[in-house]
Amino acid sequence: MLARAEAPVRRLIRPALWLLVVAPALVLVAQLLLDQLGAEPIEELEHASGEWALRLLAASLAVTPLMRFTGWGWLVVQRRFLGLATFFWALGHLSVYIVLDQFFDWSAIGEDILKRLYITVGMLGFVLMIPLALTSTKAAIRRLGGKRWNRLHRLVYVTAVAGCVHFLWAVKKDREEPILYAAVFVVLFVLRVAHRPSGSRSPRPVPPTA
Repeated sequence: MLARAEAPVRRLIRPALWLLVVAPALVLVAQLLLDQLGAEPIEELEHASGEWALRLLAASLAVTPLMRFTGWGWLVVQRRFLGLATFFWALGHLSVYIVLDQFFDWSAIGEDILKRLYITVGMLGFVLMIPLALTSTKAAIRRLGGKRWNRLHRLVYVTAVAGCVHFLWAVKKDREEPILYAAVFVVLFVLRVAHRPSGSRSPRPVPPTA
């Protein structure tokens, strides 16, 4: 059954992923221009962009268990794609805060980072994503070597935790949603660790993320 599904999935997955990444951004821009984001449009943009960054991060982490279940090693390219998409959505989330919320008031931004713990943690998560994005290419893997690249990209786990904590601390009430995201990441972490191949069954280690 998996063999029959592989060819169409392989053909359609990249267009589907592009749609997944780009369509929400187009919808948000349209809603902003049409004044359909409610009474607090900037806050809604921050919230939506941050959530999409978390969703795409979860999707990138889910690729490795999926590869091990299906044996479709070519999915590693899609994992890198999702990793970069996560970074750019997180960059968009940060840009909304800097440009639309704070209007490039760097002193206020610095004060927020130092005094508001949820912003401190969120900024930490974003900073940790930068080396992951910069080393997402095959050339970077060759330069670093597999083992060093793997160690570096374990930062994705810290990034995921930081993102969940940032979300949890940012909301004033209705914490069910950030708790749900945290639960999803816990399941993904368990799947990745519990089913990690070892010994002769795995010809080479699978990097944690893109």
